[in-house]
Amino acid sequence: MDSTYDSSFRPVARAISRLGCVFIEESACAALPQSACTIPVVGLLREAVLRAATWPSGSHDAESEAIATVIMDEIRTLPAEPLCLPLPSDDRLKRVARAFLADPADKRNLEAWARLGAVSSRTLSHRFVLETGFTFTAWRQRARLLRSLEMLAAGLSVTTIAAELGYSTTSAFIGVFRSALGRTPSRYRHNSMPR
Repeated sequence: MDSTYDSSFRPVARAISRLGCVFIEESACAALPQSACTIPVVGLLREAVLRAATWPSGSHDAESEAIATVIMDEIRTLPAEPLCLPLPSDDRLKRVARAFLADPADKRNLEAWARLGAVSSRTLSHRFVLETGFTFTAWRQRARLLRSLEMLAAGLSVTTIAAELGYSTTSAFIGVFRSALGRTPSRYRHNSMPR
């Protein structure tokens, strides 16, 4: 499989997004998730990471050890979000994936997407499952969900997000979002997004 993130996927929330890295010694990782996953950086984990970011390089006192323990415990126990988006490695499928990521409201049918990739619809369907673990339909839904999270973080309304992602109604978008993430978009923004 190729990377789980493609640089052609441009987030709308770029201006308010921040990237932080927590580096953990390999010897301390045995109790952490053993495969890549996404966890929400909220509450105690967020505050502990922000506190650790103020330390001088190489800090090893009692306070830093305690905060590091909190960070490890939070990473270990927070529930993983089902939000990864694996990309296909086949160049033909990559062309299709990049075109969809550039316009997640695109309503082309499977045959039209297959023509774009210069493959048969059967090959597109079969290879997408092999290379991403998702049917093409499920992969597109996941891509829309990821984009919706960026749009929520940017402060866009649920109605605007639904329209820009090609949902027929706001209710349809809310239903898909709740089914995938267990909360409505508004509740997710209230509980999970930094304020």
